[in-house]
Amino acid sequence: MRIAGFLGSSRAVIAALTAGPLLAGCSTLPSAGPTAAQINQALVSHNQTGFTIVDIDAQSAPALAFTPPAPGALASLAREGRIDTIGPGDVLDVNLFEVGVTLFTAQTTGPAQGGTFNPSARGTPLGPVRVDAGGNIQLPYIGRLAVSGKTPGEVEGMIERGLRGLSQRPQALVSIRNNAFNVFYVSGDVRTPGRYELALPRERLLDALARAGGTVNQPDDMVVRITRDGVSAETRLSAVDVAGPQNVALLPGDRVELFNRPRTFLVFGASEKVSQVAFGANQLSLAEALARVGGPSERIADASAVYLFRYTPTASGADGTTPVIYRLNMIRPDSYFLSQRVGMHDKDVIYIATARANAPAKLAQILGQLFSPILAVRAVTN
Repeated sequence: MRIAGFLGSSRAVIAALTAGPLLAGCSTLPSAGPTAAQINQALVSHNQTGFTIVDIDAQSAPALAFTPPAPGALASLAREGRIDTIGPGDVLDVNLFEVGVTLFTAQTTGPAQGGTFNPSARGTPLGPVRVDAGGNIQLPYIGRLAVSGKTPGEVEGMIERGLRGLSQRPQALVSIRNNAFNVFYVSGDVRTPGRYELALPRERLLDALARAGGTVNQPDDMVVRITRDGVSAETRLSAVDVAGPQNVALLPGDRVELFNRPRTFLVFGASEKVSQVAFGANQLSLAEALARVGGPSERIADASAVYLFRYTPTASGADGTTPVIYRLNMIRPDSYFLSQRVGMHDKDVIYIATARANAPAKLAQILGQLFSPILAVRAVTN
């Protein structure tokens, strides 16, 4: 009898809870985020960031379309320069060719006695010779020569002029055995990082990355940075074209870094899953982004209230940006055309509002879970 009385009173409690207070209590239920009405209300009453709401329509969509890439920061590093000069650390091969009275070939008398007369030309190696930190080399009978910044041909002329009066018709031949100056460095997410010599045909950025084995990740996710004379610039690897201005010619001492920085967007609200999603492509539209996360949930979403949260560059913001919420009504058929024209930006946030009609159903579900044990006991006792 006590159980029957308790069950009878429980029915009264359930009836009381599911009456007028049901709708009043819906606003306090747990939710994945604000409804469309709450976002509109926050625009007026709780707008601490100063955001605005812009409908995605035929007038606003063109301004949100894909924009052509800017000329690129790497192009600002482009300048002319030589890669055939000698620098500190280089190791030179110096060969001297003489004819007639020789100075460096095998002699029967010393240089003071005029050397040895030999009618045939003879070659004598004087190297290898390393260029010191000051850019100089030291050669017998010639002394110190400042070779930094000179080409091998210019150094040959310097040696020949230094031997005038000491050797009959000397001919010098200079070549770089080990190049420590005309080099560039590749590091980061490449298959073969290291130091590489610059070839005489001026190598460009993509040539350098090819020599280093290429990237280990997708080009769309990679950022390439060049540091030249203490100044750095970077851009997306996918934005570097073979014939474009960002495929800059490398210079001695350039450092090329490649690192993984995928572009992503975030999804919240009434979708099948809250997630962070990588672009996986050079360009991504709003329609493609929604498709990747399954679109609005047909069970709980308000398809007329799909929002794109973005900081838009402007001169009025304190940091040069202002927050804007772009609203897409996916109930309208033309919104599917418009969403294909809207380009996604890195770190954009997509929010899909929960349908307002879903709140009473959620409350009824909670009450059902609360009183299901009582109803089970009643079924057993009956």
